[in-house]
Amino acid sequence: MGLWVLLLGTAALGQVSGVPVLQPGATVTGTFLSVRVQTNRLSYLLSIPKAYADDSTRRFPLVLFLHGSGERGTNVQLVAVHGPPKQVREGKDFPFVLISPQCPPDQRWEPVVLADLLDEVEKAVRIDTHREYVTGLSMGGTGTWALAAHYPERFAAIAPICGREVRIDTLLSGRNAEALKTLGIWAFHGAKDSVVPLKESQSMVSAYEKLGNADVKLTVYPEVDHDSWTQAYNEPEFYSWLLAHHR
Repeated sequence: MGLWVLLLGTAALGQVSGVPVLQPGATVTGTFLSVRVQTNRLSYLLSIPKAYADDSTRRFPLVLFLHGSGERGTNVQLVAVHGPPKQVREGKDFPFVLISPQCPPDQRWEPVVLADLLDEVEKAVRIDTHREYVTGLSMGGTGTWALAAHYPERFAAIAPICGREVRIDTLLSGRNAEALKTLGIWAFHGAKDSVVPLKESQSMVSAYEKLGNADVKLTVYPEVDHDSWTQAYNEPEFYSWLLAHHR
């Protein structure tokens, strides 16, 4: 199993850069501080692959995982009930650094705070900044769409799962337009989703296609309700597809 580091956040400047790199299986505490949007306490889990210790010069891809609304709160272990952090907890050793923050109670994912968090992790861990990815489910799927719309130049590919539509039209005339066109996108949704309608993902995929993005696709599970993430994260090509993309 990879190294899990619990980092507890509050408001001010980032302090993740002081986190030591330990052997796989060890756990340390640290802090992330941000006042970009509002004062809040952010906790997250950081998993570092076993191979990280083999070469002190090697940089690793990074995957940011955004959970759904049900995992918000103050118990960061809730983050690992679904998706990539759950797979790490079950013994999976990914070939990338995985960061899984926890959204505070009654809040939603804020792109600028997530971007600041990634900036601080890059200072502490050897990250290949040409291979950064974001994925999330439900509220985290919406957060994935939103984060990519604000910072498409940062990510090589994204995988939003059963997320809601976000506006990208206001960004198309700015510096983000070309990056939006070249962003790798693999969306997932259940056809019988009773929480977030399938049309939400369809609308986002259509918007990117109209923009001229040729690397966008949508996988629909015909008999699945809201939990399309279980199948999505077990797709045989899911992680290889992500890691094949470079920015």
